Amino acid sequence: MAFSKLKAHLRRLEARSFERIFEALGSICDLFTPTECENYFRAAGYAPD
Repeated sequence: MAFSKLKAHLRRLEARSFERIFEALGSICDLFTPTECENYFRAAGYAPD
């Protein structure tokens, strides 16, 4: 699910070159809240319950 959100972000910014993708990746931290990240790790089995 996180990857889907990331891909949508890259498409929205029309990042088609390496430079544009690199710039867009810098704003990824603003996309995900800490709680959301924790939920992704829990769902993947990487975080303890």
